[in-house]
Amino acid sequence: MRKQWSILAIAGVAAAGIHGPVSAAEQYPTKSVRFIVPYPPGGGSDITGRAIAVKLNEALGQTFVIDNRPGATGLIGTQIAARAPADGYTILLADAPHTINALVYAKPPYDAIKDFAPINLLATSPQALCAHPSFSVSTFKELLAMPRAQTEKLAMGSSGLASGPHMLYEWLRLKTGLVLNHVPYKGGGPSLSDAVAGQIPLVMNAVPASMPFLKSGRLKAIAISSAERHPLLPGIGTFQEAGVKDFVSFQWYGVFAPAGTPPTVVALLNREINKALNSPEIKDRFVSLTLDPAPGKPEAFLKFLQDEDTRWRDVQKQVHVRLD
Repeated sequence: MRKQWSILAIAGVAAAGIHGPVSAAEQYPTKSVRFIVPYPPGGGSDITGRAIAVKLNEALGQTFVIDNRPGATGLIGTQIAARAPADGYTILLADAPHTINALVYAKPPYDAIKDFAPINLLATSPQALCAHPSFSVSTFKELLAMPRAQTEKLAMGSSGLASGPHMLYEWLRLKTGLVLNHVPYKGGGPSLSDAVAGQIPLVMNAVPASMPFLKSGRLKAIAISSAERHPLLPGIGTFQEAGVKDFVSFQWYGVFAPAGTPPTVVALLNREINKALNSPEIKDRFVSLTLDPAPGKPEAFLKFLQDEDTRWRDVQKQVHVRLD
């Protein structure tokens, strides 16, 4: 009798082991969720993450706590997320440097694709090559027509070595032969400030950061990196219009979980984030920031990431940018 009870007890424990994690995933979340933003408060990633966190709080009845972990262009916070338990209680807000960082460090602390479960692409925005209003040319074709001896002396600011704007310039240089004097700053804000002040003639940055200066006339856009003209900048041509074939790139924001996070949790977060992205509040907020909401499935986000990885891997092989 005692032996029979033992067998039944063991069977019961085994069944609980099988069904326990599934039940937990179905009930998720039962406690607060850590939402890592690998940048300081107040920037585009932080603003985007907080807007989504508020909607997830409302929809799921638990607090999604923003945890700002800045440093090394997002590398530090992303590494923390990659090493977190894959239980759905740590998620990550990442942006364009996510794939680039894993390529430019000699010993990257994570794999941008394999170490994460993509949940949602949140929003995209093109990058823009901007100039001080006094700069002699106003279109990218005119810039390309300038003698190389002149363009090599033209300072172009970016938000840092191996940043999205810097790598976009390197890709542009490979495609067109345009050589500028790249000046890496410690952030996009300082580079834009120096361009507005006339300290440098050119700056590459994302449209949301550049837009206030474009609206006020303190900067002018030479070209943008979208496939078509942006509705908020209808008078600004794309790089493709200027003859740079297949030159499309975006600043983007997306949400990840550590690899191995239960698919039911990923599906739940994807569903609720898509609802948030389609809500009038988020749409209006993102449009005001010059961000284009990008709801979709995790599979589409993974394909987007793979394309990003392929592009920047190819650029990196040719330009050999390194951060060590």
